[in-house]
Amino acid sequence: MNWQHFVDLLHREMASGIVGSSISRLILAAILGGLIGLEREFKHRAAGLRTNMFICFGAAMFTLLSQRLAGVPSDSARIAAQIIPGIGFIGAGSILHMRGLTTGLTTAATLFVVASVGMAAGGGLYLTAMFATGLVILALFALGHFEETFNIKLLMSSYEVTGASVEEISNEVNRILESHHRMMQNSLSGNTGQHVRLQFDVEGCNHEQKQLHQQLRASTVLGSVTSLGRVDHE
Repeated sequence: MNWQHFVDLLHREMASGIVGSSISRLILAAILGGLIGLEREFKHRAAGLRTNMFICFGAAMFTLLSQRLAGVPSDSARIAAQIIPGIGFIGAGSILHMRGLTTGLTTAATLFVVASVGMAAGGGLYLTAMFATGLVILALFALGHFEETFNIKLLMSSYEVTGASVEEISNEVNRILESHHRMMQNSLSGNTGQHVRLQFDVEGCNHEQKQLHQQLRASTVLGSVTSLGRVDHE
């Protein structure tokens, strides 16, 4: 009897159309959160595909629960209202302070917006949720490229150079960096028996990084120069 009662409840819920609407909203939230998460994953952020998808899905789920479980209409926003401080707590955990640098601000802001996309999807505002997702993805891709192209943003790039000794390499690199008013950061060295390898990071805009790479390659003291790519600090 209890099992039959449970089956009847499922049939009634399915027939009401509530389940279909809820599932479609949750699926949309998972897809939109995943799209934003893919961009974060491509840039090797800690909050990547799964994190953004779960946050968007969770925000949509809490929004649905807030609507369905509210005793009176005035209570319908109580659960959903707690999403904002909850996401703020997660975002604060993604912000790091190291060696005078603050990192993770873009990730924290992205998580905040992803939660709002989930709330929009959970509330049935499909077009609003899709428009917000498109705008976020455009901003993450296009604005980052714009900042690099027009030398607006300082970039941290990593290099590896080789030479006869650490002292000789360091003096030569510092001589080149002096004209740019930059300093080596996070330098590491190792002796291979044939030569010494020195890896270091340098901060500068896109134009400065290109000039620096050319000057390092033109040096007669350095045996080889390899650009190891960017070290993003957001």
